[in-house]
Amino acid sequence: MQRHLRAANAIAQRALDAGHHPFGALLVAPDFETVLIEQGNVDSVNHAEAVLARDAAQKYAAAYLWGCTLYTTVEPCCMCAGTQYWAHIGGLVYGMEERRLLQLTGNHAENPTMDLPCREVFAHGQKSIRVWGPIAEVEDEIAALHIAFWKRGQQP
Repeated sequence: MQRHLRAANAIAQRALDAGHHPFGALLVAPDFETVLIEQGNVDSVNHAEAVLARDAAQKYAAAYLWGCTLYTTVEPCCMCAGTQYWAHIGGLVYGMEERRLLQLTGNHAENPTMDLPCREVFAHGQKSIRVWGPIAEVEDEIAALHIAFWKRGQQP
């Protein structure tokens, strides 16, 4: 999990370098090794996880995706969790909670986080998405990108 989360954080760094918010995600095959899709944040409506989930749903069968795992740097918002649910991606691993992101961003106009944990979103569905996170061993590495970005007031 840590290896894949660090890879997702490298994707977040590339998104940051391209002028986007520092979020990164990847989809791992049922073998727990093969990376199928990588995605950085695009904008405030096309989050890394949602874009990845929509792309995955077009490329792979739902039965296959059920065995896959989405790795993402920060806990998916309700939009991204819902997109993952509808794409039939059966597993989720995230590094840092959305509540911690709120602590780092404050009342930033570009990131008005919602206090709705992904587990609660999934709990209201008919499918049981497997969730692991936050992962303490990588949380500070992920937070470092966000501290550097949100505190300096960069405008993408």
